[in-house]
Amino acid sequence: MGMTIAEKIIASHADTNDIAVGDIVRVRVDLVLANDITAPIAIREFRNAHGSLNDPDRVVFVLDHFTPTKDIASANQCKYVRDFAVEHGLKNFFEGGEAGVEHALLPEKGLVLPGDLVIGADSHTCTYGALGAFATGVGSTDVAAAMLTGTAWLRIPPSVKYVFEGSLRPWVGGKDLILYLIGAIGVDGALYRAMEFAGPVISSLSMADRMSMCNMAIEAGAKAGIVEPDEVTQAYVRPRAARTYHLYASDPDAVYEKVVTFDCSGIDPQVSFPHLPSNTRPVGEARGVEIDQVVIGSCTNGRIEDLRIAASIMKGHKVARRLRCLILPATPLVYRQALDEGLMDIFIDAGAVVGPPTCGPCLGGHMGILAKGERALATTNRNFVGRMGDPASEVYLCGPAVAAASAVTGTITSPEEVSR
Repeated sequence: MGMTIAEKIIASHADTNDIAVGDIVRVRVDLVLANDITAPIAIREFRNAHGSLNDPDRVVFVLDHFTPTKDIASANQCKYVRDFAVEHGLKNFFEGGEAGVEHALLPEKGLVLPGDLVIGADSHTCTYGALGAFATGVGSTDVAAAMLTGTAWLRIPPSVKYVFEGSLRPWVGGKDLILYLIGAIGVDGALYRAMEFAGPVISSLSMADRMSMCNMAIEAGAKAGIVEPDEVTQAYVRPRAARTYHLYASDPDAVYEKVVTFDCSGIDPQVSFPHLPSNTRPVGEARGVEIDQVVIGSCTNGRIEDLRIAASIMKGHKVARRLRCLILPATPLVYRQALDEGLMDIFIDAGAVVGPPTCGPCLGGHMGILAKGERALATTNRNFVGRMGDPASEVYLCGPAVAAASAVTGTITSPEEVSR
């Protein structure tokens, strides 16, 4: 019986082919990740175990949620992680001008590669499935155990294959496809499943779009999102990889729990209404909703491709009065690329605020907190109650094209209305 790509990666890291869905196996971990919120807990549990790091080079700490630090508590939290990183000589410790949003930074640095098995104390670790890796979020104590042993326990998930066919409409990208999918199946529609994205449309997507889709697999309850690596993957990985990697593909007779097909020809740019990512509608049904803030950035849509889309729409326009538009490049490299390409000039001329790479507003941490009654339209991945500030505020989700167009008009707007 054939195996899915997810099953093959897990089996290779469990050193056995004798596996079945539902089995609990111990797997070797290629990389273990934590950030300034989750790393302190992992470090504390690591210290309580009185052990040593199994392999310091496989541990990655990124200070991205509350940096630049917003208050005394976050400063102390970051210092706690920094002191540990210095004590143990961690080469993969990123803060300040070297830090970026973790799930954009690690692929960019070549730290995650096809065929890897990665765990991270952040639910959006599933982003790395876009590279053909099996990556999933875990708790901080699991991270501590992996730091000590280099291994983790994993229950093998069933795989569901989502096939995207047809052709994309103008301004529709990976973010729109995953929002549409989550709207179709619900926030628990892929609970503890490996979501395998396939089909001709997926093959045509950039790595940035694939990362957006895998990033939000967790918003459907999934254990992982994954795309079989192809030439697009290889073109991204080759110049970055400093070690060998493995390309896995699902067998023709692989067993899926189910296969679901979508015709992309009928999918418009999407908007998720409060307060769930599954509350998704075509942008036309959101037309005219007044907003107070637009955020373009995050681990979902802060890559250079996203900023190029936003700049192409905002060029020659001004941000609507009484609206705050925040542009947050996901990494220092993306920031530099945007500078070199003149995108920053477009954003600043339009009246947007350009900030450093940070997760800040996405989790309601800093640099974009909403007041009572305010509405934000964001390229982030969650819109729960109080996610970006006051519990009486609202967050709408979308891709970079809708966000940029709406920043110009002050209401949720289709990009076609601004880019004509």
